[in-house]
Amino acid sequence: MNTIIVAIDGYSSCGKSTMAKRLAREVNYIYVDTGAMYRAMGLYAVRKGFLTPETLDQKAIVSALEHVEIQFRTMPEGVQHTILNGEDVESEIRTLEISQAASRVSTIAEVRTYMVRLQQAMGQKKGIVMDGRDIGTVVFPYAELKVFVTADVAIRARRRFDELVSKGESALYDQVLSNVKDRDYRDAHREVSPLLKAKDARVLDNSNLDKEQQYALLLNWFNATIQGLL
Repeated sequence: MNTIIVAIDGYSSCGKSTMAKRLAREVNYIYVDTGAMYRAMGLYAVRKGFLTPETLDQKAIVSALEHVEIQFRTMPEGVQHTILNGEDVESEIRTLEISQAASRVSTIAEVRTYMVRLQQAMGQKKGIVMDGRDIGTVVFPYAELKVFVTADVAIRARRRFDELVSKGESALYDQVLSNVKDRDYRDAHREVSPLLKAKDARVLDNSNLDKEQQYALLLNWFNATIQGLL
C-alpha cells in the first residue's frame, strides 16, 4: 500500500490536532504535533527566565536549542504525550500562558530552522500526519495531501475557552479571544515561515461543521489521494 505525508496547517483552535490524531490512529500513521514542539520550547524558555510577559531574550533562547530535546511518547491508554528533556510536560504546555510563549518563540528564525529540521527527519519514511502552521509550505512542500483548516475567529475563541473551562482552568472569554487574535497576527506576519495556505492545499472551513463532519471530509480526501496513487 502506498504511504503518504499528510500536512495539515491552519489557525489556532481550529481542531487541527484532534483531526490529525484521529486520522493517524485510524490509518496507522505516525502523528506529530508540531504545535506541542513549539509549546515545549516556550515552556523551556519561560522556566529558564528567557521569556517573560515583558521580555524575550532571543540570544539566550537560540543558545539553548542544543540543550533542548523534544520527543513524543504514547501512553498505555494510547494518548500521545510531549516529553521535554525526559520530562512529561503534556499538561503544562496546554495552558494559555504557554500558548502565548509558543507563539512568541516561534517568531525566532533559528528556533523555526531547528524545529523544521527535527520535523523533516521524522517524515523521511512517510506514513506520517503532521499539523502546524508551515507544514505544507516549508516542512513538507512535496506532501501528497495538504489541508488548510480555518474557522471564524469568534468560534475558535469559544472552542478554546470551553476547552480551558473543561480542564478546570480559570479563563475569561474576552481574554481568550484576544489571545487567539494575537496568535493569528503573529503567525501570519512573522518574517520566517508565516502562516500561509499552500497553493495546492484543500481548504477545510469548519465554522459550521461538527467533529464528525470535518473528520469525514478529511478521511475522504485522504482516501482519494491514496487511490490517485494506485
